[in-house]
Amino acid sequence: MNAAALPETMTVVTAPEPGGPSALRTESRPVPRPAGRELLVRVAAAGVNRPDVMQRMGNYPPPPGANDVLGLEIAGEVVAVADGVERFAVGDRVMALVASGGYSEYAVVDERNALSVPEGFSMVEAAAVPETFFTVWTNVFERGGLKAGETLLVHGGSSGIGTTAIQLAVARGATVYVTAGSEDKCERCRTLGAEVALNYRAVDFVSEIHDRTDGRGVDVVLDMVAGDYVDRNLQVVAVDGRLVQIALMQGPQATIDLRHLMPKRVTFTGSTLRARSVEAKAEIAAALADFATPLWAEGRCRPVIDSTYALADVVAAHERMDAPHIGKVVLETLAAG
Repeated sequence: MNAAALPETMTVVTAPEPGGPSALRTESRPVPRPAGRELLVRVAAAGVNRPDVMQRMGNYPPPPGANDVLGLEIAGEVVAVADGVERFAVGDRVMALVASGGYSEYAVVDERNALSVPEGFSMVEAAAVPETFFTVWTNVFERGGLKAGETLLVHGGSSGIGTTAIQLAVARGATVYVTAGSEDKCERCRTLGAEVALNYRAVDFVSEIHDRTDGRGVDVVLDMVAGDYVDRNLQVVAVDGRLVQIALMQGPQATIDLRHLMPKRVTFTGSTLRARSVEAKAEIAAALADFATPLWAEGRCRPVIDSTYALADVVAAHERMDAPHIGKVVLETLAAG
């Protein structure tokens, strides 16, 4: 590792007290040094995700071993490597999943949780890949077992997760249904490949999906809402279907009618990504890369970018996350071309 040219300190973003976007603070911290199989990455861009908002509000503390700097995904240039690194070298462009520390000028990441930036991707696009694509891959395809010819329902179809799930599922050969909160959002989902996009403010998705599937329902549901959506999801999932829970926007409690689950032999599962081990995330990274790299090379399944903000404007970026948006919000730490 050659750290001679590195600065001693860097700017990072934290949320010392829970609150709204104005609770975010920039401060100076020492530049970390990589160890083991870690890379030190000069961060060009960092994705902004719903878990960051939850951490800011005091509802999603960092897992053991992680620091309090916000941010779960980055893209940038490798500027130093630890002695155990095998796959990357100084000067490589990488996009990576981190357990913390993304909202910063430099970040360390285990090389097994990093992927090369695809040819033709900007750093902004690359920074929008790891958290969202890893989450969709492990939940829709590994836990949900979605296969070609099956049907997927995605709630929040215009979100970063939703826009990714639509594209990957269509590429897999599945038919995609989504819900979204406006006609503009529904239309964007259709342009990405959703067969049916339902404005949940205007229609009841349970009755609509029953009508459109002749009562069969869908094979897999990907849900970020929870609350009263859980029982409604159980009503629309097909026999031998899978319901996958990845967030709890309506809260962690739900009342369900088990008669919607038992006769249909529904598998109800869910997961979080942040606290999983480096090794578990490495397996997700490898499987995702095998499937998505050829698609990226063809110009398919690229992340949808809503807006970008400078690191110094992180408060505005979180205000955008709290407002209606389509796709990913990204922070640019450096010129992220």
